[in-house]
Amino acid sequence: MVRKEVWGLGRDSAGVAVRFVTDAPTIRARWTLKRERLAMPHMPATGVSGLDLYVKLAAGWRWVANGRPEKQSNEQTLLAKWAGGRREYMLYLPLYNGAAVVEVGVQEGASLEAAAARGKPVVVYGSSIAQGGCASRPGMAYPAIMGRRLDRPVINLGFSGNGKSEPELAGLLSEIEASAYVYDSLPNLSAAEARERVEPFVRALRKAHPETPVVLVENATYTNSQFVEQRRTVVVEKNQILWGVYEKLKKEGDRRVFYVRGGKLYGDDGEATVDGVHPTDVGFMRMVDVIEPVVKRALRGR
Repeated sequence: MVRKEVWGLGRDSAGVAVRFVTDAPTIRARWTLKRERLAMPHMPATGVSGLDLYVKLAAGWRWVANGRPEKQSNEQTLLAKWAGGRREYMLYLPLYNGAAVVEVGVQEGASLEAAAARGKPVVVYGSSIAQGGCASRPGMAYPAIMGRRLDRPVINLGFSGNGKSEPELAGLLSEIEASAYVYDSLPNLSAAEARERVEPFVRALRKAHPETPVVLVENATYTNSQFVEQRRTVVVEKNQILWGVYEKLKKEGDRRVFYVRGGKLYGDDGEATVDGVHPTDVGFMRMVDVIEPVVKRALRGR
């Protein structure tokens, strides 16, 4: 149903997280990657091909360790002799590589079981930014950060360079019983594509799920926009198109559509990206600071 580029990116494990409960003081991980390429020029191997372990404490999710890939097959200790007792853990898989095999190891006699389900997921559809480029590790992609803050599953459907809002993708997203949809596809669209595709895509979601919140996210203001006029003007034009779709839906009586402005997604100091476009961990944290309150409001229904 989809272009080969989308299908290929769909083999990446971005957003996939394994949640489990164990009383083991030591946790090891063994994983085999689908591709030999471990890193990219602007994104480290820990984010492209690494694992990321979190534990749930009373105050919320806390980072434990990162699985650092050195070759296509790796085995590492992620937690050693911690007397934390029985806890829930979450292990994020690589963002820009596929995980052919992932194994979690505990010592003999320790318990290990699946964590309880957490309800319907938030579904994020978008570009390389949504996929996680260029987070230093999988848990720092903005859908992952948002999932921990909301403490609910988030499905990451970011397709690097290929979040083109095709009708086939709208149909596939509509098959998911989501608690909310986050539409963040503008970075991969030209102004002409945005004018042609955004409204039909959003309306397809709305037709399939009349009561499910849809959160529309503007294209972020890129951190080098003041030096690249074309980049600045195209972003403004695309955001105006998205706002027009939002206003049209609101005038039609849609009370379940929400909007995120792009001006503050990266902050205002120019320090939030690796290349003007793709966020660092700082950039992703800033994005969640803006997006997550709107998603939380959408989930509450107001």
